[in-house]
Amino acid sequence: MLLLVDSCGPKKDTILRRNFQTLVTKYNVIFNGKEALEQGVEELNNKYVDDWFEVLPIEPIDFDEDKIVAPVIRNTGLGSGFDNKSNQTKKANTPFEKAEEKAVKAIQKHGMNINGLERNRQIDDAYLLLGKARYYQQRFIPAIEAFNYVIASYPDANLIADTKIWRAKANIRNDFEDTAIESMKLLLEIRDTLEADLPNIVKEKAYTALAMAYVKSDSLQKAKHSLQMATRTLENSTQAARNLFILGQMFARENKKDSASSVFNRLINFKKAPYKYRIHANIELARNVESDSSSALVLKTLNKLIKNRDNRPYLDELYFQKGVLHEKNDSIKLAISSYENSLRAKNAGNKQKTFTHERLGNLYFKDAKYQLASSYYDSVLQISKDSLDLRIRRIRRKHKGLASLINFENTLTTNDSILRIASLSKEDQKQFFEDYVAKIKKADEDAAQLRLNQLAFGNSGAILGTSKKGSWYFYNTQSLNFGKTEFQKVWGNRKLEDNWRWSEKSTGDNITKQNQKNTVANNRYDVETYLNSIPNDPKILDSLTTSRNVALYELGLIYKEQFSNNDLAIQRFESASILNKDEKLILPINWHLYQIYKSEGNEAKANIHKNVILSQYPNTKFAQIIQNPEANLKEEIEVSEVEKNYKELYYMYKDEKYKETVAKIDLLIPSISQSELLPKFELLKALAIGKYQDETVYKKSLEFVSVSYANTEEGKRAKTILDKLSKTN
Repeated sequence: MLLLVDSCGPKKDTILRRNFQTLVTKYNVIFNGKEALEQGVEELNNKYVDDWFEVLPIEPIDFDEDKIVAPVIRNTGLGSGFDNKSNQTKKANTPFEKAEEKAVKAIQKHGMNINGLERNRQIDDAYLLLGKARYYQQRFIPAIEAFNYVIASYPDANLIADTKIWRAKANIRNDFEDTAIESMKLLLEIRDTLEADLPNIVKEKAYTALAMAYVKSDSLQKAKHSLQMATRTLENSTQAARNLFILGQMFARENKKDSASSVFNRLINFKKAPYKYRIHANIELARNVESDSSSALVLKTLNKLIKNRDNRPYLDELYFQKGVLHEKNDSIKLAISSYENSLRAKNAGNKQKTFTHERLGNLYFKDAKYQLASSYYDSVLQISKDSLDLRIRRIRRKHKGLASLINFENTLTTNDSILRIASLSKEDQKQFFEDYVAKIKKADEDAAQLRLNQLAFGNSGAILGTSKKGSWYFYNTQSLNFGKTEFQKVWGNRKLEDNWRWSEKSTGDNITKQNQKNTVANNRYDVETYLNSIPNDPKILDSLTTSRNVALYELGLIYKEQFSNNDLAIQRFESASILNKDEKLILPINWHLYQIYKSEGNEAKANIHKNVILSQYPNTKFAQIIQNPEANLKEEIEVSEVEKNYKELYYMYKDEKYKETVAKIDLLIPSISQSELLPKFELLKALAIGKYQDETVYKKSLEFVSVSYANTEEGKRAKTILDKLSKTN
């Protein structure tokens, strides 16, 4: 036995020893190490989730960019970068650590380095396995050490090309993409290998690594070329499918739709490709549609894919893209239906939901259904918490802009309803609430009856676990008992008589707790409760009227200035004009109506409001603007000059040179009429006027700023000052 063991040991160079050590290394140690490595890679792939809304990374691995693993320098004499004692005592906890452990074992126990020459043909495989295991552990510098050792020590190895590709990938991860590009170019040009030609699978890997390096260095055109070279042959079906998809995405981002469609069609017809790439290639094709004829064909394909039960995990994306196509074709109802189906799809992704909610919000926004639009934008913000995403930030601003509009709309609806009911006679008020109570009572009863029917007939079998789904409900004792229990939960104990659902019938000693709750809730059905809630105090009614009128004016301003919706702005301003009794709102309401009708070319209605301003407010600046509409204005000067002039005037104002400030602003305003800084000059002028003229002139100046630039910070500030002056008086 001792002689047999000694004859197979790695210490001496004999044919028996070489073959035995090679056999044990390959089919025992390295085999187990490769199995562990494959297990780890499979776990990484299962954890990785692609973001199909962005250009996919070429290698689907989530490496922690902040994780830095310092290289450990160990002098082992082998250039392997591992320590014998540390690797023996450290327990492998992950598949990659196990793979590294097996590679180290193969090198240390089965290596036959005799007289500087390695006699075990599997040791180069062990070093390659070692480098891969370290690569996946994000230990790139030790991985490069292992790859370099193979390249330096085994230049004639059959896996030398693979090793160089892995070294290039490690260099890319280590931000040495220039080194990676140079090495891959040399490999592909066959300048540093003894092979006559590279196999197709190796070329695919090399061009894929080269594309990774170009992407890292932002050389996207070169990356595209490398991907095209990598996909000339499709040996590795998974990586080839990914390369094709990324190539199509790159063409699509450059708006080269024909090239993108050609690539995606090639991927769809690539039968060996993983299905997720083929189904998303169909979705990308739909995104790249331009003409109506091709749109109809793609819609037909999408409908076919939706009907396929195998595509249920992708229904949210398929329905969404179908909605986009319908929206492009101005089929808005069909688009909304598709978007809603996308939201209802099971397993819908959160990012997909944000895009769907945004699309629905935009559609309702265009249709001036701002409250509905706001609810969809709110859903986007609830789902996505990414405060750095520019798209989410834009939606947040839009939602914030709608918040004040919705607040004023709610104020308008509530106050208008209360005032309308308060203006009715007592008899009419009572009749109104009797009709209202009858309506909500009928709705509650229908809802309760529907719930009871669903519980009794729809869910009883599932809840009771009965297998007699075909037997009639009233023949099933269990179902009857279940239905009776559910009935009592909803209605309590009721006598068998007409109108048994009325709340007055729910009396008796055996009334349930649920029925008691229903009795309390039935205060909703008490007409007197509503009648007693109607305000009759003149002060309260005046306050409601004022806030309603202000809401009408503010809504008109928002629709005009923020949303450019002249129709709704006219409705609100006209209503405010009819209902308003506040003297302060008469001038701004007429001014804004004059501007809207003037912009729409409705001279007749514009003249009505113009005459109000000229007859009742002849000394205001609004009247001056109307009387001199053809005044020659100089072209807008550069913003830098405007800012410089404003600073000079502001310092003049701070030096208490108020009259000079006003005079210079009057001279400057005609030349900066188109400048965004104009409101600042107008407010500064108003403040300066307030320093040396009486309060009436000061108020008129502030009023002009607050009305003309209502949606700017300067307009709001002028309004605040006016309110304070009014309270003081």
